[in-house]
Amino acid sequence: MERKEKIKELRRGVDVLTLTATPIPRTLNMALSGIRGMSLIETPPEERLAVRSIVTGLNEQTVKDAIEREMERGGQTYFVHNRIKDIGKIFDYVKRVAPEARVAVAHGQMHERELEKVMKRFIDGEIDVLVSTAIIGSGLDIPSANTIIINMADRMGLADLYQLKGRVGRSNVRAYAYFLVPGVDIITDEAKKRLQAIQDMNYLGAGFRLAMKDLEIRGTGNMLGPEQSGHIHAVGFDMYVDMLENSVAELRGIKTEEEIDPRISLRVSAFIPDGFIEDITLRLSIYRKIASARNDEGLNALVDEIKDRFGRLPAEVQNLFDVMRLKIMARKLKITDIEEVSGNIRIIFSKDTKVEAENILGLRGTVGDRIRFLPEGFEIKAKNLAWSETYKLIRGILERLPAEGPKLPLTPS
Repeated sequence: MERKEKIKELRRGVDVLTLTATPIPRTLNMALSGIRGMSLIETPPEERLAVRSIVTGLNEQTVKDAIEREMERGGQTYFVHNRIKDIGKIFDYVKRVAPEARVAVAHGQMHERELEKVMKRFIDGEIDVLVSTAIIGSGLDIPSANTIIINMADRMGLADLYQLKGRVGRSNVRAYAYFLVPGVDIITDEAKKRLQAIQDMNYLGAGFRLAMKDLEIRGTGNMLGPEQSGHIHAVGFDMYVDMLENSVAELRGIKTEEEIDPRISLRVSAFIPDGFIEDITLRLSIYRKIASARNDEGLNALVDEIKDRFGRLPAEVQNLFDVMRLKIMARKLKITDIEEVSGNIRIIFSKDTKVEAENILGLRGTVGDRIRFLPEGFEIKAKNLAWSETYKLIRGILERLPAEGPKLPLTPS
């Protein structure tokens, strides 16, 4: 952070471009809030395969199999142990479980020339397993190294784990990343979240989503101080982000309006079944993504992502997307409620809606006598309709109500 600020001080108005796979929480939040610009590169190199992630305990057979499988296909392995004081014991451990492997050690306290020799031997393929600290986390591009084993992974940050995982899989060969933990029952809740996130995001281009998860777990940090993460307890995270976004918009001269959060209460089974996405953490993550979508394009992209990762959508998930599409339309029209009452679909508008009264009254020409006008909106008879018919009816009506126009009283004269 300090180095980037010094670059800015060299000349007034200088532009600084920062490249990162996993931005720290504070930087990411500043980009999401509009304080900093952000561009995403989401296209992976041609023929690149996703790294397969495995979270497991420190098991001799697992380590042995991982190293020997990599050796059999002519590849190399990293074994990361981020504690210099007992890295020698890990070296002996690896030599014992994989006696045929050529093993070497690398860490930051080695003499510069000695470290350089070890790394050159590894690059030249003279070493099968490199036991090292997290010093290998950046700057290495060795296509023949396609297995990484990270010991005590529960003690590392999410961005660090992702950075280390990025050292393998840099060719068109399937790579493997093993995250070793002392036991799922004894690690902290935050460590469980980090490891779950890195295991769930087992696909190419997951760095940005992983950084979003890191932001969620660790908090945004201090905008005006050195802390790069941490929650804003005094205000509350959601309120803090809303206040920040409104302030940024105000400084840019953008008029902000309070956003309506429509309440949808209809007779439909709309949820993600346990059997479709078994892991509860991943299921909640998908729910959050669906809830945060702001347009049909975003929802369509989510549908494609879920189909690609989990297969064909069950009817309940498709219904969930239908309900969210209605919610997005209702938000634009400033509709506060869409609910089913005694076989009728009731639609209630906010007092700030810009939908013209003439458009609402004109709905009689579309649905005839089935419509009844109310002081705050209207309701339509929809008894005994299947969900597909109910969805088509509501969507068709909302599409006939332009969001722009002078604000007129809704009560029909």
